[in-house]
Amino acid sequence: MGKLKEKYLKQGIAEYAKRLSKFCKFQIIEVADEKAPESLSEAQMEDVKNKEGERILSKVKDRDYVFTLEIKGKERSSEELSAEMAKLATYGNSDITFIIGGSLGLSSDVMKRSNSAISFGRFTLPHQLMRLVLTEQIYRSFMIQAGSPYHK
Repeated sequence: MGKLKEKYLKQGIAEYAKRLSKFCKFQIIEVADEKAPESLSEAQMEDVKNKEGERILSKVKDRDYVFTLEIKGKERSSEELSAEMAKLATYGNSDITFIIGGSLGLSSDVMKRSNSAISFGRFTLPHQLMRLVLTEQIYRSFMIQAGSPYHK
């Protein structure tokens, strides 16, 4: 969700994207976030998440294996994520999509489409920073699969 604004985050993601190019076709698809004032009712928050969810789901293909990033998702080590991604590729799920929601989270429809929910812990991170962290973890997963000392 949303456009990446900070230059330092763009640079970090660009570096990992460049490194990932030798392992996979890595692509970031940005989806516009819904404008929302600070104080919203529950119904208004659901409306925002649903509109954002529709935009997200319009970019997800039927064959995609979808990981959603959710606070209530399953925490994994880097090694566990790497093994899961390797297993997916081995069994024909080579189109893997990771979804980071907006500031209010993900719609129920997006969570229903998810094949697996990941949590990076219970703390809250800005979704722009989360994009950098996730990109690094995807790179780390490939480095683990390659047996590289990078991941240690």
